[in-house]
Amino acid sequence: MENHIEAVETKQDKGFTLVELLIVIVILGILATVTVFAVTGITNKGKTSACQSDAKTIQTAEEAYSANNGVYTAAQSDLVNAGLLHAVSSKFTVALVAATAGPPATAASYSLTGVAGGDCAGMTF
Repeated sequence: MENHIEAVETKQDKGFTLVELLIVIVILGILATVTVFAVTGITNKGKTSACQSDAKTIQTAEEAYSANNGVYTAAQSDLVNAGLLHAVSSKFTVALVAATAGPPATAASYSLTGVAGGDCAGMTF
């Protein structure tokens, strides 16, 4: 005769403890925070690069306008009309330095200033 010894299985719920779940939540929170700050930095760099690019485009147009006409102009619409810009920039304004009298205002040099309240506010070139 054979004796069969049956192992008695105890039923235990298998799952995660509260401490394990809290540790996972904390780790996910840290990863999310790092990601948000990384994306914010990338966005700020993108805005700065866009402003620099726009300023460089206006500067190039001003230099071409000056080469063609002998003077700079404060009116970006003059640059558009001359075919040097696609459209007037909403990010920068052009100011003439040592402007001459008479319309249109012209000068020997110019400066670009970021429009207040815009992405390029406070930037000057």
